[in-house]
Amino acid sequence: MGVSNNITAVLNFVAIICSIPIIASGIWLASKPDNECVANFRWPILIMGLLILLVSLAGFVGAYWNKQGLLALYLFSMALLIALLLILLVFAFVVTRPDGAYDVPGKAYKEYNLSGFSSWFRNRVTGSGSWHKIKPCLAASDVCTKLTLNYITADQFFASHISPLQSGCCKPPTVCGYSFVSPILWTNPVNPTADPDCYSWNNDQNQLCYDCNACKAGLLGNLRKEWRKANIVLIVAVVVLIWVYVIACSAFRNAQTEDLFTRYKQGWV
Repeated sequence: MGVSNNITAVLNFVAIICSIPIIASGIWLASKPDNECVANFRWPILIMGLLILLVSLAGFVGAYWNKQGLLALYLFSMALLIALLLILLVFAFVVTRPDGAYDVPGKAYKEYNLSGFSSWFRNRVTGSGSWHKIKPCLAASDVCTKLTLNYITADQFFASHISPLQSGCCKPPTVCGYSFVSPILWTNPVNPTADPDCYSWNNDQNQLCYDCNACKAGLLGNLRKEWRKANIVLIVAVVVLIWVYVIACSAFRNAQTEDLFTRYKQGWV
């Protein structure tokens, strides 16, 4: 195996290692309760990570056993995957850039306004057809019931940093003026006309605020927060993969030159 192929094999081993955090990020996203309920957002990163792993393995095999056709296929496929990863990264950054969060006086947690998110993000997740499937999935999860295990008094709850999903779905909007009994039990609103969501709140554990716009906004806030974290891994992965790809292209050209020189030399011997 020539020096250039050695270099390409090492680079593909680096790319294989680079695919692991991408796959891990995809698994992390897919395991989140909100992503379990929004199927379209569960798999893109995981699929990209697995494809990068497979292509990198093919490149490693091609370099180690000097399979030029396999190396050429690797270079083409990796270029396509890097382009797709860049598109996914830019798209995720653009659609998750607007943040519908706003501060609530006297509370550590934030509440969320549906109109504060990008229209594509909002329409994709909270359309009537989508929400009809998402709502029962959220109600069946333990997102809200976990709050009762962690917070007993009103002071504890109001000082907590609960997730956007819990803020929007597990309690009524603060502006309604409900009285705290438990994190998922509220009574006697003093200002029920302040927001349409005030009428949507229900102490039934299967309903709570799952019909509220605040819940839809909270879901978007959760998805945004998680995807912004995943974007950090994607940025690092893209930088490393581009660096690996550029050097691999150079090594591939050198390997072809070495092969041509060897054939030429053998022809004269």
